[in-house]
Amino acid sequence: MLTIDDLKFDKDGLIPAVVQDASSGKVLTVAYMNRESLEISMREGRTCFWSRSRQKLWRKGENSGNIQHIVKIIADCDRDALTVLVNKEGPACHLGNDSCFCDVIYESETETAFSIDDLMDLIKGRRDMPVEGSYTTYLFNKGTDKILKKVGEESTEVIIAGKAGDRAETIYEIADLAYHVMVLMVSAGISLDDIRQELKRRHVIDRKVKQEKMT
Repeated sequence: MLTIDDLKFDKDGLIPAVVQDASSGKVLTVAYMNRESLEISMREGRTCFWSRSRQKLWRKGENSGNIQHIVKIIADCDRDALTVLVNKEGPACHLGNDSCFCDVIYESETETAFSIDDLMDLIKGRRDMPVEGSYTTYLFNKGTDKILKKVGEESTEVIIAGKAGDRAETIYEIADLAYHVMVLMVSAGISLDDIRQELKRRHVIDRKVKQEKMT
């Protein structure tokens, strides 16, 4: 494992820090750290940066309450830049946005990006702004019983495909099930972060159990 002494700060004693949501992978902001702010960040477990405009240390959230709890700090191969993985409380941007990176300046017509969070946003959009002919809108219009029925049907399809040992079909059916579960989540007011936190809680418990068995 590296230490601060292994890092390469620039002529002003700074190193860029790309702050990233540890759960979604979304880039939240880019800031700068000096040696002192990095030491504070590691000691306190929350992000502390060096403000180039104010020429002073600032702890993220000290005024807004939007604290970033550090999960891990990773140096790049040249050791002159950092990625800081965090669990955040509230928006990262001072404008109130979830991320500082919101304004698109180019978008390819052929290449596409995908994330579970994007799909969740699309599903929410179909609920809030119904689109004629949309299957997702159709499910919301039919209501909870229809959504639950589809979750049950897709669960059965996953079992059948898995039992048959058909990998491609199992992947296909799991994707169908995941989509319908997400529709159910939106219908029930359950967020991806709710599920992430529950899985995180179980992961911590499971890790503790494994450690106890080893000792």
